[in-house]
Amino acid sequence: MASPPVDPPVDRRVRRDRPEQRDRHAAPARRANARYTPLDAPGPLPADMVRAVPAIARDPLGYLAAVVARHGDLVAFPMPRGAVLLVNDPAGVRRVLQDNPRNYGKRTVQYTALAAVTGEGLLTSDGEVWRAHRQVLRPAFHHRAVAGFAGEAVAAGEQLRAAWDSAGVADADALVMRAMLGLVGRTLFSADLDAGASRIVAAVDAALHLLVRRARSPVPASWPTPSRHRLARAVRVLDATVAELVAERRARRRREAAAGQVVDGDVLDLLLAAADAGGLGAREVRDEVVTLVIAGYETVASSLVWTLSLLADHPPVQDALAAELDAVLAGRPPTVADLGSLTLTRAVIDESLRLYPPAWVITRRALADDEIAGVRVPAGTLVIVSPWLLHRRADSWPAPSTFDPTRFLDAAGPGRTTAPRSDYLPFGLGPRLCIGRDAALLEATLVLATLLRDRRVARPPGARTPAPQALVTLRPRGGCPVTLTPTRPAPPADPTTR
Repeated sequence: MASPPVDPPVDRRVRRDRPEQRDRHAAPARRANARYTPLDAPGPLPADMVRAVPAIARDPLGYLAAVVARHGDLVAFPMPRGAVLLVNDPAGVRRVLQDNPRNYGKRTVQYTALAAVTGEGLLTSDGEVWRAHRQVLRPAFHHRAVAGFAGEAVAAGEQLRAAWDSAGVADADALVMRAMLGLVGRTLFSADLDAGASRIVAAVDAALHLLVRRARSPVPASWPTPSRHRLARAVRVLDATVAELVAERRARRRREAAAGQVVDGDVLDLLLAAADAGGLGAREVRDEVVTLVIAGYETVASSLVWTLSLLADHPPVQDALAAELDAVLAGRPPTVADLGSLTLTRAVIDESLRLYPPAWVITRRALADDEIAGVRVPAGTLVIVSPWLLHRRADSWPAPSTFDPTRFLDAAGPGRTTAPRSDYLPFGLGPRLCIGRDAALLEATLVLATLLRDRRVARPPGARTPAPQALVTLRPRGGCPVTLTPTRPAPPADPTTR
């Protein structure tokens, strides 16, 4: 009798980097981190996290990039206070921010710390409070209202040109931050914040730096440390600024009402009208004003600073930008009517926001059980999304580290590709998309066009490309010194004006 056939021996050795070699009938391999997290996703072990503490404090951006490179687009962290999931998968990001946003709240360390400065403004509030406040503020950011910001944006660009012409070499970070604070004051509050700009910028800078230190410190935030006292002083400066704005506006509104005049509809008027109708309290008005001051000028200023830095390092892109500005503007200041023709200028801003998104990390807390990209997520899970990582995914962005504004140009016409993408979110995604996005993009585009018409940006001798510092927003470590040089000689002085 013939012997029964014998199966050839099976090589059970499976390389971890070749999942297609796995035995499909074998039990799945147990994750190394399974005992430390309820999430079915790979990630570092507790010992890895302990060893990484100095690296996380020194360079959180580099640490996040390293864990994604090692573990993939879904990373579970072994944290003692609950499950933590880093999501770098575009479909997973869409689930959290767009498809099921009501299940993901803002009660996280990030937003709780920020609320110490902003209070319960749009950035940090949740649920019905957030929806009510957004409804109050929506008219101030309607496209017709935003178009009215154009003149002030051009004026801010002219102010920056004059400042650079006087200084020669200037720190773009400091100069632009101050100018954008003045722009926010004039566009949102019809107020001149220029007089106290240095004081306000210093207070905001101090407050945001201290928030980052508190978030990274093991010392409880309630302890009476020197940094807590410095934070309180910075917040008092912001409180005093807002109180002055509100008092002046209330007095003006009373005069206008007595004269039967129509009250202007800027942000402060909308907030005070809601307060007078019983919809907002005095503290809520304060929180929204502080939130809009910080968010309004930090976002535009950050995008412009990094744009100038990138252009200084990429002369060919700057050449193409100069050609567009010459063709469209012919040396004159831009207007809102030019926006449709300034396609490369806008694409330069978009690409700068891709490489250096001001909000480099977004956090949410799962309110109920859910599933993200195939991973079951229990209620209470902290979800981390990093635009810094998403904007550098090779699957989404060819040559992701390359500064290439043409990737944002749409050959179909003057508009650009505007469909929402869950792998590009400098202003967030879904219903909590930043209410000031359109205003920020309009202002950044017009300020840049004003600043660089017949001007060229460069680094002074010996200056290097600044490294990003991950604070509340991305800031250039050590500043960003640049020069702004005229590309054509100044016109001769008119002797009749002497």
